[in-house]
Amino acid sequence: MRRLAAPAAAGPAGGRRPAAPVRGYYYEPTVLAGGCATVLDEEVFGPVVTVVPYATETDAVDIVNSWGCGLAGSVWTTDPHRGLGIARRVRTGTFGVNLYVPELGAPWGSRATGHGGSYGPEGLESYRQSRSVLIPGPAAN
Repeated sequence: MRRLAAPAAAGPAGGRRPAAPVRGYYYEPTVLAGGCATVLDEEVFGPVVTVVPYATETDAVDIVNSWGCGLAGSVWTTDPHRGLGIARRVRTGTFGVNLYVPELGAPWGSRATGHGGSYGPEGLESYRQSRSVLIPGPAAN
């Protein structure tokens, strides 16, 4: 976590082991501000959110689409139609508008990460092989 938090522009929140003794590998929920490049280019699993500044909506979509990952995303807005427009432009495996509750029966792979694309009917396509079976028709009179 120190490696990830060090390049962040604004002071990160969290990123430490909890004060109370716990067993295992746990970190406090962590906020990294300023667009830490390491976090943006690597998939970090855990209670970590990165706040990245942007100038316009198009700028925000371009920033997200330039990252190497893209497993999931969400947008929170008072205008659901605008959120749907953003969802159409962002390249992630799943995307939520004003919520994020993944549907495990649906495919959710991404452009570079995740194996979720093997779920749902779409996941069966890689196991299918088309073929033709020819049988003689009735004899012509």
